[in-house]
Amino acid sequence: MKTETNSCKSARWMLMPLLISGVAFGQAADAGATPDAKGIVTSETIVVPGKAASLLPADRKFKLVWQDEFDGDRLDVSKWSYRTNFWGQRAYWFATPEDNSVEVKDGLLHMKLIKRPDGQFASAQLQTGELVWDVPHMDNPKGFWPLPKREKAKFTHRYGYYECRCRLQQMPGWWSAFWMQTPTQGCSLDPRFAGIEHDIMESFEVGEVIPHHFHANGYGADYLGFCAPRRPKGANNSDFNRENSVKLDKTEFHVFGMLWEPDGYTFFIDGKQHGPKVGQGEGEAVSQVEEFVLLTTEAKWYRNNRMTGKGVPELDAAVGDEFVVDYVRVYDEVK
Repeated sequence: MKTETNSCKSARWMLMPLLISGVAFGQAADAGATPDAKGIVTSETIVVPGKAASLLPADRKFKLVWQDEFDGDRLDVSKWSYRTNFWGQRAYWFATPEDNSVEVKDGLLHMKLIKRPDGQFASAQLQTGELVWDVPHMDNPKGFWPLPKREKAKFTHRYGYYECRCRLQQMPGWWSAFWMQTPTQGCSLDPRFAGIEHDIMESFEVGEVIPHHFHANGYGADYLGFCAPRRPKGANNSDFNRENSVKLDKTEFHVFGMLWEPDGYTFFIDGKQHGPKVGQGEGEAVSQVEEFVLLTTEAKWYRNNRMTGKGVPELDAAVGDEFVVDYVRVYDEVK
């Protein structure tokens, strides 16, 4: 039997009317609006029949502009590429396509932790675009430009609602994330025009997600960072993350969303607003440029000590563990 590819399936659904506001194509949603004392209410919106509903901010209209439902039998490479480099050098703990650590089956994306025959632990980092640190540097000291030809982004977008439904990793030793970067990250000291890293979901410990972090002005001496919920001035970042982590049932799928508007960012976990809208406070900013989407996993902590760190002891027991994604969807708000 011929299996329908993700691209064919997505095209088929994109032919349907996708102007939606809290209900599914005129049908009542399975559940009513989800109230939250902190502000924005969400409601279930069925986008793809037979698939889990999106949890969209209610009383607004949205148009689906990009999606991957992972309904094929392999990764859709028209949408995703592998991140394999870190600042121009091969990151040997980032899996390549040849590692077979990514599997698409039963409507789900499975990202696995593997151990290569040489003993190296690795897992995949998937992205819809790239920035300078993804590009291998050429050993050409006499050349004017140290970078080879770059790939064109497969998907970038500005503003809207970004959503992922996933099941977190089950074992310690590695971590998972759903996030965004821009190709121009850190290229100037104005994060509005250079872009900002948006960490929509990061899970460093089993069954936990930390607050939503933003990183701007590069990752060096000019670094600017803030988060939602807001971190008090002078607070230790590690202590703040630990004290404000959200505990989740690791065996269940959870929905993580970010509403990116010109005046700020609002985050949601399982349909409930998490923290206040941020972006206009002291030391904060809002990206005004297009960014790409990432689904990443990573073995701890090879990136330590300038990428010379050692893997943690828990990795052996975690081999074969999976970070599982049901869908990634991107919406524009229609005013």
